[in-house]
Parts: sequence; C-alpha cells; structure tokens
Amino acid sequence: MAVPLSYSIRNLAARRVTTIFTAGGMALVVFVFAATLMLAEGLRQTLVATGSPRNVLFLRQGAEAEIQSSVSRDEAATVSAFPEIATDTAGTPLVSNELVVLMTLPRKDTGAVSNVVIRGTNANSLAIRPDIRITSGRTPAPGKYEIMVGNSIAKRFRGTAMGNMLRFGNRNWLVVGHFDAGNTGFASEIWGDIDQLMQAFRRNAYSLVAARLADTANLETIEKRIAADPRLTLDAVRETVFYEKQSEMMADFLRVLGISLTIIFSLGAMIGAMITMYSSVASRTAEIGTLRALGFTRKAILTAFLMESVFLGVLGGLGGLIGASLLNFLTFSTTNFQTFSDLSFQFALTPAIATSSMIFAVTMGIVGGFLPAIQAARMGIVDALRQS
Repeated sequence: MAVPLSYSIRNLAARRVTTIFTAGGMALVVFVFAATLMLAEGLRQTLVATGSPRNVLFLRQGAEAEIQSSVSRDEAATVSAFPEIATDTAGTPLVSNELVVLMTLPRKDTGAVSNVVIRGTNANSLAIRPDIRITSGRTPAPGKYEIMVGNSIAKRFRGTAMGNMLRFGNRNWLVVGHFDAGNTGFASEIWGDIDQLMQAFRRNAYSLVAARLADTANLETIEKRIAADPRLTLDAVRETVFYEKQSEMMADFLRVLGISLTIIFSLGAMIGAMITMYSSVASRTAEIGTLRALGFTRKAILTAFLMESVFLGVLGGLGGLIGASLLNFLTFSTTNFQTFSDLSFQFALTPAIATSSMIFAVTMGIVGGFLPAIQAARMGIVDALRQS
C-alpha cells in the first residue's frame, strides 16, 4: 500500500520556512544552470540567424573566419559567373564581393574600446539579405566615404549617431544611415562601400564573396565546379552553416564554464536538501512509527520521503526557470573568440533547456533526499514509537 502523494505535499506545506529556503537554494542553482545554457543558445541562434540557407559564401580554403579569408578578384569573377547563382530581373548575378576588417570604438557606458566589424559591401549585399532594413538615413553612396551603422552598434558605441564622423583607415567616414538587422550578427557591424574600404585598408583581395543560390540544392554542383577548377582555392559554404560554426568555440566555453559552476553550487543545494529532509525525518519519528503500524511498508515510507525531496526539486526548478525566463528580455554583448569582434545577442530559453533544467532540479532533489528517505524507511515500529 502506497502513502498518498498528498501526505508528502502537506508535510512540505507544514514546514513552509524550511521548504522555502531549501527550494530557494535549488532555484538559484537552476537559475545559473539555465542562464548558462540560454547564453550559449542565444549566441548560437544569433549567428545562425545571421545567415540564409539560400546564400553561399566563397572563402579561402581552410579559413575559419571572414577576417582570415582572401579571395582574389579573378576568383570572385569566376564564381560570379557560375550558372547556379541567382540573377535579378536584369540578369545580373546576385553576388556581393565583401571585405571584412576590424576597428576599435569606445563604448557609451564605460568608454572602454572594443573591436567592431567593418564590412565593405555593394548594392547586392542588401538584395541577398532582405531581412535587413534601413531604419533611418540611407545606404552609403558608391565612391564616397560614407557608412551605415547596425542598430546594436548605434545603441552601444559612441560616435555612431547620424551625421557623426568616424575616423579609421586614415580617412573620415560620415554616418549616413542606421539599419536594423534584427537579432543577427549583422546588427553588430558597420557597412560601407567596398571599393572605398579596400582603398582605405590597402587591400587588393576581397575577404569573401556572398551569393544567392538559384536553388538551395545547387551547392553540391558548385562544390564540384570548384574542385574541378585548379584556378580556384576556395571553399563554398552555406551561409547558415558558416555562421553557426562561428558560435561553436564561444558557446562551448560558456557551457563548460557554466556547468562547472553549476556543479559546485549544486553540491551546496543538495546538502541543503539533505539537511532539510534529515530534520524532517527526525521530527516525525512518531508519524513514521504510526504509518508502519497502519501497514505501510518500508518501501512505501521510502517512496513518500523521496517524493517530498522530489517536490522540493520541482519547486526549486520552477523558481529557477521563472527567474531565468526574465533574462529573455536582456541583451548581452561579448567578444566572439573566433572573430575577435564585439557581438550582441539575447538569452534564449528553449523547451530543451527548460526540460534539462527541470531534470537537473529533480535529480538534485532525489540525490539530496535519498539518504534521509532510507533512514526513515529503516525505522522499526517499536523504536519509532519509543523515540517519540
């Protein structure tokens, strides 16, 4: 015969103070656990959202970041002529030759400088990334020292307001526009005319070529063309895949750091749960003796006390998740280890993270309550009633 679950719940309610403090400690641990996973997931989602499955990037073979890549003008002209590349209504290939360099800008809040991505673009850059829209001003005019600034950069860095001048590459650049790139990496960039930026930074080669595929299935054909042409020392990578890889190193670092901290904190939470349950067992020896006298087995007693501990874990898990869900409204910025540039992104709470957090919380409850539950189950009827 099993002890009703309501018995375990009522006992937790009867000891409100200890229940609240123990569940609160577990909630803090779950909060750290969930926040770490949300941070890594937010970084991954931001960089994946930066790309489109319809776009392909041509980069130097083996280049893991845009700033490491170099594509000659001849190579760019060759890949632009591939028939698998989409064209506009005038028949012009939707290809964007781009330069990616870094510069430093002071932050508005602290004044400390951080690396910011400068991307040289042409008219097709916006055509192949239709989700980017101009929110104020206009796009930089070809042949002029003009730039437009991503919304995330405009919020966090000095000198990026409309009409301001930024100096880099030994030239002064006029801010003529702001653009909204949503929750993507492009929002943390500054765009200017490709030809002017290549002159300013004395570059003869592009960093990459971005192109719109006529069909998403065309990538394999393009890879075969490149492999068969000895003039091309390039990799063709789907844009979403490339930017997802950009997140791997930083996301792995965040996960390892966060989970290490969580394990340390969870030891304290489990000890707290154990103390609470031992205290509960010690104060209820008469109850345990009575339950045994009424015919409840040792297994039923063990299950009942273990369920109390599980309920503590559930309460802590729910509290931690509710607190972590508020982080969805915050934006976090850090240096991407792979590009060494500042990147802004939001925490992301997914069903998988919520499930993992609840499993973690319940596990803490089971581990913390196991030994006290065994102690309760091993009590003899006579001894329990005598101790009372």
